[in-house]
Amino acid sequence: MKRVSELHVYNTLTKSKEKFEPLREGQVRMYVCGPTTYNYIHLGNARPIVVFDTVRRYLQYLGYQVTYVQNFTDVDDKIINKAQEEKSEPLALAAKYIDEYFKDADKLNVKRADVHPKVSEHINEIINFVKKLIEKGKAYEIDGDVYFSVRKFDDYGKLSGRSVDDLLAGARIEVDARKKDPLDFALWKKAKDGELSWSSPWGQGRPGWHIECSAMSCKYLGDEFDIHGGGSDLIFPHHENEIAQTESLGEKPMAKYWLHNGFITVNQEKMSKSLGNFFLLRDILAKFDPMVVRFFLLSTHYRSPIDFDDERLQVAQRGLERLRNAYAQLEYGLKNAGSSENGAKLIAATKNAQEQFVQAMNDDFNTALAIAALFDLARDINTYSSEKELDKDALAGAKKVFEDLMGVIGINLAVEQGEKGQILEGLMELIIEIRQTARKNKDFTTADLIRDKLKELGVILEDAPQGTKWKINS
Repeated sequence: MKRVSELHVYNTLTKSKEKFEPLREGQVRMYVCGPTTYNYIHLGNARPIVVFDTVRRYLQYLGYQVTYVQNFTDVDDKIINKAQEEKSEPLALAAKYIDEYFKDADKLNVKRADVHPKVSEHINEIINFVKKLIEKGKAYEIDGDVYFSVRKFDDYGKLSGRSVDDLLAGARIEVDARKKDPLDFALWKKAKDGELSWSSPWGQGRPGWHIECSAMSCKYLGDEFDIHGGGSDLIFPHHENEIAQTESLGEKPMAKYWLHNGFITVNQEKMSKSLGNFFLLRDILAKFDPMVVRFFLLSTHYRSPIDFDDERLQVAQRGLERLRNAYAQLEYGLKNAGSSENGAKLIAATKNAQEQFVQAMNDDFNTALAIAALFDLARDINTYSSEKELDKDALAGAKKVFEDLMGVIGINLAVEQGEKGQILEGLMELIIEIRQTARKNKDFTTADLIRDKLKELGVILEDAPQGTKWKINS
């Protein structure tokens, strides 16, 4: 039931939804801009990480072979400045925060990329890229600095929709009187005294920000690939400059589809360090289950803004608990089910939910509607579980689909993972057995006391024809 041909994506380049048709049949090559590693990642960084992990998962669900590249910017002014503040080496500082990134990303169930290139390990590729741009007359060197000639790329501004003339007054343009044009941007920066640098044909220096992604994406995916992703804040100047550099050299479209996620806001203002309203991801993970945070990030369409606060995370937590409880019902039902003729309802509901999920994801990865389909399936599972007779095959089919679709959005279904979860499951089975013994012995006072005390702790017991079930109260 995998409908590859029906997938449509919104392409920032064309400002429209387009039928997704990869350059090579059955294969997708993706490049996503990763973090600049000078601090722990914040929630705004986490959104593209989760969004494009989910895009990758869905493409794999459809049967595509996906090559996924996500870089680390470990050479940057911010890293150098932070290292000077902390009296440490820039590359050591960056390496530390790359390790911390993986700790946070792993908690969010983000799959590792096929390649995680670092700028510091691709200096030769970057230098060669810059040399070729100079040879083609697209770039020039002045006193150890190398600049890209923006006006020599006719399509400059096609991604962001900005004209070259309008950009002259742009606030983010570098000010350097030596440049031939105020719009020209740095490909290679001359090193200052004591600054991190590498030897190059233009002297000691280091790469500019934009050239890094051009060189690394070309190395691992070629000068033409399928999807380039990142946050909306990267459209200009970063992705616009990537296009100019790469297409000036390769003379073909850099990426066929450009996908960008929306901002996270706090009280309707964009989350940013400059406003002081950003939240480190690990501080949030200290208060909330990582799967709740992932669920929160996917409960809104990726191109729409999300307004963040604890209350919205609590809503996401209750929603995820509904899905986990439905899954627990499936697992419990399978332990007690046999062959029955009343499985048709659940089989039909499962098929419908799967179709609705795929339809939603095929419409530009609409995870909000896809999650709505999962809630519908959870409701139908709960309704079916109250039947006197349950069909094992229907339950097994629903469980497989439920697991597959939750896997697409990257959510672990277990309330607790690992050894602690097994202990919790065993304890609850023991408590339920003690309560059942009390009821058989007509000791209803003890049975009711167990039920009421568990309720106070947030655990609900439900007596059904097949036995007693438990769930965490949402």
